[in-house]
Amino acid sequence: MPGTPNSLAKPTGCIVLADGTAFYGHGFGATGEAQAELCFNTAMTGYQEIMTDPSYAGQVITFTFPHIGNTGTTPEDDEAQRSVARGMVVKWDPTEPSNWRNTEDLGTWLTRQGRIGIGGVDTRRLTRAIRQQGAPHVAIAHDPEGNFDLADLVEKARAFEGLEGLDLAKDVTCAQSYRWDEMRWAWPDGLTRRTTPGRRVVALDYGAKRNILRCLASAGCDVTVLPATATADEVLAHNPEGVFLSNGPGDPAATGVYAVPMIREILERTNLPIFGICLGHQMLALALGGKTLKMNHGHHGANHPVKELASGKVEITSMNHGFAVDAESLPAGVIETHVSLFDGSNCGIRMQNRPVFSVQQHPEASPGPQDSYYLFERFVSSMETIS
Repeated sequence: MPGTPNSLAKPTGCIVLADGTAFYGHGFGATGEAQAELCFNTAMTGYQEIMTDPSYAGQVITFTFPHIGNTGTTPEDDEAQRSVARGMVVKWDPTEPSNWRNTEDLGTWLTRQGRIGIGGVDTRRLTRAIRQQGAPHVAIAHDPEGNFDLADLVEKARAFEGLEGLDLAKDVTCAQSYRWDEMRWAWPDGLTRRTTPGRRVVALDYGAKRNILRCLASAGCDVTVLPATATADEVLAHNPEGVFLSNGPGDPAATGVYAVPMIREILERTNLPIFGICLGHQMLALALGGKTLKMNHGHHGANHPVKELASGKVEITSMNHGFAVDAESLPAGVIETHVSLFDGSNCGIRMQNRPVFSVQQHPEASPGPQDSYYLFERFVSSMETIS
């Protein structure tokens, strides 16, 4: 129950909501405290990919699936150089890993990443609190001695500034441009590299997951990654055949201060195909005259049904976003292409008569189903048509 330890053992982990509700458990990973927005993720696999997804900057993740940590960790599953999420909350304490790819148990991995984990928490109760309150601000703490100043943790949770108005893309973007040629993992060779020429694509890194870049390479792209603040001139200097807008964290309106003018200039000066995912989808919508809004608790999981309106096809997708495009704000000439079957929120747009499109879901999965991978192939096909 909230406010009381989950077992007779003295709790060593604690998560406190801004309303004063406290959940106790067993701490693992790094010790200390952190403040964040709390969300929940319903994926049954891929906890390492989720923790290293840059889109989770500024958040603590509650995993609704109880078996977290049982496959250990491996560097091949990192979606960024480090864990970006500030902490994790799980139902059961992580068990000894059993997987042929494991190189390090979850607790040791979290310690090395400087991230806090709490096990033994009633995650069903915690998830209900998130759904009812909206994504709450929290303070999370791990102390091996079990000493917690609840009043202080409540104040720290209330002092957290939240994600609205924050440009977090600048915190997770690359420092300089680089080339990417690694392709998707496949049995039996694992991760391999492109060896043949492909379509020249410039990817704007607002917090790009590695598997998005792998999917671009696998679909036939020679990828050059630029920082989030790159200008239109810097993008076009690479003579791209297509422009990709990546996923990322934070408030799209804040990142849009510098990203939207760049995208609009690309649209005005060229007829290049443009493809956006997640935050990139929101950036494109803003550039085309749409608006975004903060969701109550967002969409986070690997089992989200999305309907492609043109075909009527339903895709099971991976999602991670706390903001959404307001479909009612889309101007003439911008067509809604995908919608969530959970709540009807917008999940895709395209420009009429131009190869410019984007989606809210994550077609690269990692973790999750690959029903939407065709979008990468559609992007490559649009470049072939233009050329």
